[in-house]
Amino acid sequence: MWIVKRLLQFLLLGAVGGVLLYSLPSYDVVRVVGTEVKRMDLSDWNWWWAEPDAGTEAVATRDVRFINVVFPSGKARVYRNEDTNWGFPPYLKFDSGTLTAEVQGLTSTEAAPIWVVVTHYGWRFELLSMFPNAISVRKASGPDEVVIPWFNIVFLIGLCALIFVVWRFVRRLRERHVDPVIDSVGDAYESVADRVDDTYDGARAHAGGLWERFDRWLDTWRSRENKKYRRR
Repeated sequence: MWIVKRLLQFLLLGAVGGVLLYSLPSYDVVRVVGTEVKRMDLSDWNWWWAEPDAGTEAVATRDVRFINVVFPSGKARVYRNEDTNWGFPPYLKFDSGTLTAEVQGLTSTEAAPIWVVVTHYGWRFELLSMFPNAISVRKASGPDEVVIPWFNIVFLIGLCALIFVVWRFVRRLRERHVDPVIDSVGDAYESVADRVDDTYDGARAHAGGLWERFDRWLDTWRSRENKKYRRR
């Protein structure tokens, strides 16, 4: 039972951690090399694709905007540029078209690079055609700029504080209301168990007395030699 409990706790923590890692914003310092629009056939199980543009109909086949970038190390990456609308994660992004125009204005070459900071969420997983979704873009001070994720820090601190408050509340609620009920039930169970034991002991003693009287009655029918043998 202990192993099952620890396994469930591990799975719960892993699920919560995975949702946070996927949903919280990340920041990349990159150079934009181009944008494009692709016609994508999206199935229902591709949950990582965001909502279609605001005011358009949700269909299985639709156009998706992409942003092509290069890291200072030379590694390439592709972001999708989709509206989140009112869905999850709650970024309330409705300006994917405007973001495309901003990104096109920041497109640069290797000879004259313009470094930008792309805020995004999600993962890049080529096997499932999973792309991170770009949320915003701004100019960077240079390829070595270090972005401190203040939002993530404040959010995680607030989340830990909320979990601690809820845990304390549940613990006090249990100490004041649940534990007394459990103790009273346990006391009642012990009282009933003691009564059952006393009744059983009395019945056993009574049965023993009856057996002794029955044995004495049988002894009156035995011969004198057998009586002496039994007494020995």
